[in-house]
Amino acid sequence: MPFEFKLTRRVEFVETDMAGIMHFSNFFLLMEATESAFFRHLGFSLCPQASSEGMGWPRVHVECDFKHPLYFEDEVEVHLLVDEKRAKSLTYVFVFRKLNQAPALQVARGRVVAVCAARDEPGGKISTVPIPPLIANAIDVAPRDLMESLPPLRT
Repeated sequence: MPFEFKLTRRVEFVETDMAGIMHFSNFFLLMEATESAFFRHLGFSLCPQASSEGMGWPRVHVECDFKHPLYFEDEVEVHLLVDEKRAKSLTYVFVFRKLNQAPALQVARGRVVAVCAARDEPGGKISTVPIPPLIANAIDVAPRDLMESLPPLRT
C-alpha cells in the first residue's frame, strides 16, 4: 500500500518576493497540492463536492521548518510520507528538496495533520468521522526505519 508520494515542480515568479525568494506561505500550498496529488494517484479526491461520502479533510495542525530558501525557477521535489494513520486522521511529513543543484539539498520540512470530516446534512454541522475503509485500506504508514533515516533539517 502507498505510504509516500513525490511531486516535482518549479518555483513560479508569482510565488516569490522582490528578492526572487519563494514566500514561506507557498510551502503550505505545496504541501496541500502534494497531498491532493497523492489522493488523485490513489483514485480519490480531497474535495467534498467530488466525494461520494460528502466528506473533506480539514487541517487541525500544520507546521514547517525552513533551512534554505527556494528561488524563482528552482526545481523542488515535495516528498510526502504518511507518518501516522488513526481512525479519523492522517499525519503527513513533507520533505522539500531543491533538485537543481548536486547533490539535492533539503530546504524545508513540514507536517500536516488532517482529519476526516463530514456534514451531518447539507449545510449542517461538520464533525469528524472515521476514515472510510476504501481510503483507509489504500493508505499505509511509512516504515519507522524510513522515517528515522530522513536527514535532520537542522545541522
